[in-house]
Amino acid sequence: MKKTVLISTVAALTLAVSAYAGTINPGDKAECNNAQSITLEAQGTSSEGDRGNANAVVWKSSNATTVPISLGPSEHNGFEGDRHVGMADKHVMGSKKVVLTHQTEFSRGDSIGDISGLVRITNTGTVPIAVTCG
Repeated sequence: MKKTVLISTVAALTLAVSAYAGTINPGDKAECNNAQSITLEAQGTSSEGDRGNANAVVWKSSNATTVPISLGPSEHNGFEGDRHVGMADKHVMGSKKVVLTHQTEFSRGDSIGDISGLVRITNTGTVPIAVTCG
């Protein structure tokens, strides 16, 4: 009897911790089920030297695919132009947030566009990530 209560308590606690949408700390998970949109946003900086860069892995039950996502609001793609390629300088800051939007009648299940069903987000970096299921 005690074993059943213990297992039930652990299972309920695990679901309560992982099933909400909010800020997930490094190593934590969040879930969205049949969301129309999922927003991931980097929250602050890290003492680990990531300078605000957040890393997550998104798992989709629709096709059991995992997709890595990196958010780097403190980074830039400072590609210098005019190096025998005839392009202007490309100074673009990284994104602080990304919004994944459900695409109706999405036929290719191997893309991030298919967020139907259960979607799990795991924070694999050192910066907290805000997760919003819309």
